[in-house]
Amino acid sequence: MANHQMNGQQKAAAVIISLGAENASKVYKYLKEDEVEQLTYEIARMSHMSAEQIEEILENFYQVCLTQKVITEGGMEYAKNVLEKAYGAQTASSLLERVTKSLRTKAFEFIRKTDYKNLMAMIQNEHPQTIALILSYARADQAAMIIAELPKDKRLDVVERIATMDRTSPEIIRIVENNLEKKFSSLMSLDFMEFGGVNYIADIMNNMDRANEKYIFDELTRKDAQLCDEIKKRMFVFEDITVLDDMSIQRFLREVDSKDLVFALKGANQEVSDVIFKNMSNRTTETIKSDLEFTHNVRLRDVEEAQQRIVGVIRRLESEGELVISKGGKDEVIA
Repeated sequence: MANHQMNGQQKAAAVIISLGAENASKVYKYLKEDEVEQLTYEIARMSHMSAEQIEEILENFYQVCLTQKVITEGGMEYAKNVLEKAYGAQTASSLLERVTKSLRTKAFEFIRKTDYKNLMAMIQNEHPQTIALILSYARADQAAMIIAELPKDKRLDVVERIATMDRTSPEIIRIVENNLEKKFSSLMSLDFMEFGGVNYIADIMNNMDRANEKYIFDELTRKDAQLCDEIKKRMFVFEDITVLDDMSIQRFLREVDSKDLVFALKGANQEVSDVIFKNMSNRTTETIKSDLEFTHNVRLRDVEEAQQRIVGVIRRLESEGELVISKGGKDEVIA
């Protein structure tokens, strides 16, 4: 199994195996039950790996540990300088992005375990800037549901504030967290913490229902067209299926529910329909086209939800390394 095809749990399992039974048991003491269960499952099903594969995984693990250590001890600028000297600018940038995203999740940890309705009740009357800060630490799906239920004027304000966030001090985070009757301690040693920003709001918008997505982008285009374009460039929407290569389209089609595909194609443009049918067998194409012909009176909401579920499958497969989304020149792909 090539390393680029391994997910995070599999790589973690490889690290645990490399530690040996005695050291692995010590690590287990610091893990949650579900983490132990996931790791044990991956260890049990792991097949043979070459020495080169193990070495690559351990080197990557060491780089991540070093990155977190230098950020914690010296702040972002110090970490950037150390890592660039050690690994070069490109690798340093990639490591910093990975680790700062991980560190961000330590603050407001209680939020990610909270039902979005309870979280909504807790923050809906807060200032838009405070809501934006809190949602920058929430899961993208939580943030999407909450933004969708905010009043329209506040909805747009919060989206814009998240998108234009850059960094804040731990002191500000601590004040907000204390107002929510929770203590903040995990990032005390950091000078500044990156959070929010265009990439994160793009992730939120990818989880947003299509109706609210359209409203927010229509309004944001009037207010700040350049920012709106920046967010869209980082998103993957249903119509972007046309930018996928044939192998990626064939891969996600194997995971998609046939009913969702029929509903989604009911509202798809001709270009999307063409690339999808192009990557199906003749028999499957005939079946789907027949279902389309006999499927009538489909609500727009059902079409949009089906399209969103398909986008969710594509984004999941991308995160697992099963396919590559190359949009707007963001990704360089080596054949």
